[in-house]
Amino acid sequence: MLGLDVCEFGSQLLELMWLTVCYKDIMADKDPEIYPVEENALVDTNYKAPAQKTLKEIQEMDCNDESLNKYKQALLGFSPKNVDPSLPNVQVTRLTLICTAAPEPIFMDLTGDLAALKKKTFVLKEGVEYRLKINFKVNREIVSGLKYIHYTCKGRLQDDDKSDHLHWEWKLNIKKDWND
Repeated sequence: MLGLDVCEFGSQLLELMWLTVCYKDIMADKDPEIYPVEENALVDTNYKAPAQKTLKEIQEMDCNDESLNKYKQALLGFSPKNVDPSLPNVQVTRLTLICTAAPEPIFMDLTGDLAALKKKTFVLKEGVEYRLKINFKVNREIVSGLKYIHYTCKGRLQDDDKSDHLHWEWKLNIKKDWND
């Protein structure tokens, strides 16, 4: 009888361990509204950015592969453009809050005086959904892993190499109505 009880306990323990290990996979199939996934859980902390290469180096790589050359031409163009070297590699021009419920577009010009944005308050109605759209231009070199980082209304556009291309401060006020 003792052997049977130990076996029963062991099988229950194994089932519990299996559920614990497989919990993330089971929940991954569920509705994200009910079972939200933490943003940090999706980040691969072991990711290393690839070695940086110039456009010319990329265009000269595998020059005998016709299909790869067509693909690179579609992505990069036929020849490197002559760009003013004094311009930044990434020129951020505008940030727009896209909200279908807003009475007018909410955008900020990021080519002018960024300090003036700190003084301006943008109003967003409480409870509405919005998306951010960032307009930018890449002038010379490929930029990988470009992401927008937003903490307490301090905007920053950064790439995988941890190069900050632009940072600014601005105000957002969430209110009951658009004109409060």
